[in-house]
Amino acid sequence: MIDLKYLQNNFEEASAKLHIKGVAVSTLEMLQTLFSTLKSCNATLESSKAEQNSMSKLFGQYKREGKDIAELKAKVDANKEAMIPMQDKARDAEEALYSLALTIPNFPDMSVPEGKSEEDNVELRKVLAPKSFAFTPKEHWELAQINGWIDFERGVKLAKSRFSVLRGEASRLERALINFFLDTNAKKGFVEHSVPFINNASMLQGTGQLPKFEDDLFKIEGEDLYLIPTAEVPLTNLYNDEILSEKDLPLLMTGYTPCFRKEAGSAGRDTRGIIRQHQFNKVEMVAIAHPDKSQAVFEMMVENASDILTALGLPHRVVELCGGDLGFSSAMTIDLEVWLPGQNQYREISSISNTRDFQARRAKIRFKAEASADKKNKKNRFVHTLNGSSLAVGRTIVAIMENYQNEDGSIEIPEVLHKYM
Repeated sequence: MIDLKYLQNNFEEASAKLHIKGVAVSTLEMLQTLFSTLKSCNATLESSKAEQNSMSKLFGQYKREGKDIAELKAKVDANKEAMIPMQDKARDAEEALYSLALTIPNFPDMSVPEGKSEEDNVELRKVLAPKSFAFTPKEHWELAQINGWIDFERGVKLAKSRFSVLRGEASRLERALINFFLDTNAKKGFVEHSVPFINNASMLQGTGQLPKFEDDLFKIEGEDLYLIPTAEVPLTNLYNDEILSEKDLPLLMTGYTPCFRKEAGSAGRDTRGIIRQHQFNKVEMVAIAHPDKSQAVFEMMVENASDILTALGLPHRVVELCGGDLGFSSAMTIDLEVWLPGQNQYREISSISNTRDFQARRAKIRFKAEASADKKNKKNRFVHTLNGSSLAVGRTIVAIMENYQNEDGSIEIPEVLHKYM
């Protein structure tokens, strides 16, 4: 959640930042109205409380002076009764403000490039040169048919469109990649976790999927539970509503999970193959960091994901997202896009984001600063949370199929995976 005090005290500046994220002027005006309503309600309530306290103090004086307290008591009771609707109104205003604030995206970082869409994203560098083929490279769904790696039809039969079945060497490759990703992350200090694939609504609210993106989630009927869209949800929320010790930061976590997404709004996009599925496997990195050190952790996470692609021999590029293309919770994001020769283009395979204290405010993840000469630093502060794919397994399989294909349609396996297969 955004810092509401900052928004209230710096409304014009904050509004300009939110406009970059596509927040409508009408929404911002509604926020301002709710701020005013809440301020007015609180002022009226505080005035009434002050009057109540003032009258209550007179009881002792009246008794000492032998005065009749009946009239005073009647006034106190009447004032107390009058305060009930005031309290209700203040609470309703606060709840309305909080509910609306939950739908407001994070502020983009000051360093984020200007722009409205992915067309304005900035390429930072390319890593490895795409291979030159002596033949026209095939797309992964053609290679899947030749090698019997992916059964699209039976995936649809078992569930519906955008589900598929990996078989044989493809299934072994998937398992090898998951282990390779987890082992590589562990070498960088990420502690492996096995987490529930179903989380409750409070956890999804903590990381920003709810309430705004409920239409993209698979909900368990009759339960306050959802299939997770990413391991970012359970890993980040392991510390939901907790106060951590400064000396324990950063907390580096990794985990493999299947991910479930309805892909609402993606009709007609990537309808062939396994680029965009309702269920896919992913290994995630999540970090909970000190606010002063989160940028260094962010850069380490980007480097780690890029190193994995390099170890696999997969050409890719590193792209910084502009303000208009940032995700809801993100303050800054770096995408890694892998080269797919069959498609003759780069496609996203990892997205690494620093959410600053946005998720921490929603999930109430704080840390207790160690003793310091500066008394201000002794207060509990919100951590910074970061997340990133390392990597999306299905898309990595696609990239290996297309980059390591031979003219006859057979597929080589990257050397770094040989020990896993």
